[in-house]
Amino acid sequence: MKTVSEQMEVIRRGSVEILVEAELKEKLQKSIDEGRPLRIKAGFDPTAPDLHIGHTVLIQKLKQFQDLGHEVCFLIGDFTGMIGDPTGKNETRKALTREDVLANAQTYKTQVFKILDPEKTRVVFNSEWMGKMSASDLIGLAARHTVARMLERDDFHKRHIGNQPIAIHEFLYPLVQGYDSVALEADVELGGTDQKFNLLVGRELQKQYGQRPQCVLTMPLLEGLDGVQKMSKSLNNYIGITESAKEIYGKIMSISDELMLRYYELLSDIDLEMLKQIKAGVAGEEGGRHPMASKKALAHELVLRFHDEAAADNAAQEFVQQFGQKEIPEDLPVVTLQSAEPIWICKLLCDAGLVASNGEARRLVKQGGVRIDGNKIENDTLELGPEGEFVLQAGKRRFARIVFTV
Repeated sequence: MKTVSEQMEVIRRGSVEILVEAELKEKLQKSIDEGRPLRIKAGFDPTAPDLHIGHTVLIQKLKQFQDLGHEVCFLIGDFTGMIGDPTGKNETRKALTREDVLANAQTYKTQVFKILDPEKTRVVFNSEWMGKMSASDLIGLAARHTVARMLERDDFHKRHIGNQPIAIHEFLYPLVQGYDSVALEADVELGGTDQKFNLLVGRELQKQYGQRPQCVLTMPLLEGLDGVQKMSKSLNNYIGITESAKEIYGKIMSISDELMLRYYELLSDIDLEMLKQIKAGVAGEEGGRHPMASKKALAHELVLRFHDEAAADNAAQEFVQQFGQKEIPEDLPVVTLQSAEPIWICKLLCDAGLVASNGEARRLVKQGGVRIDGNKIENDTLELGPEGEFVLQAGKRRFARIVFTV
């Protein structure tokens, strides 16, 4: 098992907040000393039949804990799903039927095992304990929290002062989610930043039930393809994990370099050292990996995760045929370069005979007139090579196939 510091480096990746970090380090050290894995919990209400990659941010973090040797509890909120999570809502959410919840839950189980190892994952339903609670038990649970504390939650507060109705059962949601942590004796619970209040209720309830309180780790809400708003099917800025390989690949290739970094940090399996190289490439720093190569690698990785190797390879080939080679002449001049170091994009354009000067190259990049494999380049400090092969385009009619040799 990795050391505490090594595990913390992985755990911090992409996370927004760890409460309380010192406690988590203590739990990790005790786990190492006793040879007992920590119990990591994340809950998902099966409110829709299909997941998009925004939902997989938490699942990817669960996988990282799993890879570190800890026990993962994937909790399906079949009981809470019938209450309806009020988080972020300005009106009471419509409750799902038992049949809807169970059908969606089955779909979730199929989809999450594209990421998690089913042999190392404990799937639990919170109806297992909540369904056995008597009315007296539920009243006892409700007595452990106050209305004043509930109204500290931002969405409840806004609805209260705006004279928007809040149904009594909505106050039960954070309590039931918190009690899930008691029932599972969770060491750590993961959730989105919008779930922080509910996660902390779990901490408080564990204290009241005589358990050592869980640590809370919040993850960001993934931006959609527009790079601005939260990924959502209603905004049509999403990538569905059941979409075709071609659709997933094409959507990843359409995102900005900055958003690509975000997706790498939250969704990818690459190690931290490679992530640093990709960040350096986007920033135009020496020794960085070319952003276009990074984006293709990310698209391939995500297609492979939700489909298979053949589908990922075919999607990459189809993309190049449809977009990368659009309007590219067949008889391209081939420029072979041998260099131990990456070459500045403007110098490369000059060396390939596509522009007359570095100044012309820089202006052309800033005007959006330079493309690599059909994809626009916007960074005039970009460095390329010293390995690889691609089609370099300057303007509408000037092309060269660049081949780097070692």
